Amino acid sequence: MNAIAFDKVSRSYGDVVAVAGLDLEIPRARTVALLGPNGAGKSTSISMLLGLIQPTSGTVRVFGRTPEEAVSGGEIGAMLQEGTLIPELTVAETVDFIRRLYPRPLGLDAILRVADLTEIAKRRADRLSGGQIQRVRFALAIAGAPRLLVLDEPTAAMDVESRRRFWESMRTYAADGHTVLFATHYLEEADENADRVIVIARGRVVADGTAAEIKAGVGGQTVSFAIGDQPSAALAALPQVSGVELRSGRAILRTADPDATIAALYRGTPLDVHDLRISGADLEDAFVALTREA
Repeated sequence: MNAIAFDKVSRSYGDVVAVAGLDLEIPRARTVALLGPNGAGKSTSISMLLGLIQPTSGTVRVFGRTPEEAVSGGEIGAMLQEGTLIPELTVAETVDFIRRLYPRPLGLDAILRVADLTEIAKRRADRLSGGQIQRVRFALAIAGAPRLLVLDEPTAAMDVESRRRFWESMRTYAADGHTVLFATHYLEEADENADRVIVIARGRVVADGTAAEIKAGVGGQTVSFAIGDQPSAALAALPQVSGVELRSGRAILRTADPDATIAALYRGTPLDVHDLRISGADLEDAFVALTREA
């Protein structure tokens, strides 16, 4: 039995179609990243998965049950983008209060340890940093020992160190055989932490596989070099170039044939080319290509 199953799921808001016939199966004990541009249908899909809204058509199942049944049975834990803590309560008091609402909760000490909150357990909620608040939200999401953990932009407002510590906590929880589904705009997080990456655009799946498979599927490579203030109008006309980007004093060319592009770059342009680099497509390149074509 799959952890998550969407069967021809659609959701409309009047004339606006947010999700269009979504078919999706996620086995148990996987860590899956859900990617998509704003308005792609990610939040709507997550809301249907949690039973917060109903599909216009199709069915959603979580461990073979409706989302409402799975939520009431403590099968799903969710960390959403919004939600406030009670200012007067300490971290430990907040977590303990929530865990007691579930039929089979994790122990308080275990929750605090996994969420990396032990050292600040006695600190009041109104004295927490943004990253610490996010870690408390993560603790609340795992308090009921859910088999499915859903994270919506979990590292928003976190600094680099907080993000690193958060993903260490998430991997610890996932290692015990739990299923994790997370939506993020930080593509490097998906690349580093997900067993599987699902890209949606216009309410439908446009790519599904490992990060390596998705990057390979886009094809092509990038040629980049320092350009400074030199003119760049001729770059798009170079052989095999499908895209040009100027970023921080560098020209970045997407090309199907780096050798042909580089040869023409040196022969056919007056540019002073130096610090030349060739690399394969990364997940950001794949994401842009997939969502642009959808």
